[in-house]
Amino acid sequence: MNVEELREHCLSIKGSVESISLQVRNILVFKVMGKIFVYIPLEPEDGIFKVYLKCDPNKSVELREKYNGVNPDDFKTLLWNWITLESDVPNELIKELVNHSVDEVIQKLSKKKRAEYLGIQNT
Repeated sequence: MNVEELREHCLSIKGSVESISLQVRNILVFKVMGKIFVYIPLEPEDGIFKVYLKCDPNKSVELREKYNGVNPDDFKTLLWNWITLESDVPNELIKELVNHSVDEVIQKLSKKKRAEYLGIQNT
């Protein structure tokens, strides 16, 4: 999967908003309800393109053990992973993990915000 394919999938997510963060480096950021679910550096890091995704901690452990392309984020937590694009991680799994990241964000919202999100229609 390349960055443009990943971007298209992120844009297909209900309520997804795209922006570019210029604070540290050029990063493509996707949010739902004001919360980040994916960020993608627009320039390769160490020669590879990565995507950063929120993840359930138990699932993080499983994914990191199974795939070389799934790694802990810079803070070494189990809440975020970075995935190397065009690695041993199948494209369909990357899409599933984007959707899982959205689910993780939505779960953490207040009841009111969750209800508001569930009421949003796909555009």
